[in-house]
Amino acid sequence: CPAPSALRTGNGTRICAQLYTDNSPYYDQCCAGDVLVVQPGDDVPYMPWGWRNAISSLVVGTRCDLTVWSRSGKRGSSRRFGA
Repeated sequence: CPAPSALRTGNGTRICAQLYTDNSPYYDQCCAGDVLVVQPGDDVPYMPWGWRNAISSLVVGTRCDLTVWSRSGKRGSSRRFGA
């Protein structure tokens, strides 16, 4: 997985989080598959089509927090992730 401080686009813009569809018990094989990029300031109450129950691993950048909910529309229990 990339280091939290290394989350940047090709032009150097900071990324707050990257979510991945594939995971593995072996750390060097984690963070694979499709990638969903979360930009600073993004507020997404509903997951994009095809991403529901698909995220297996994630990396949150430095100086960012990612809050997820168990139900759509920011309902249900929540959990916050940081770098």
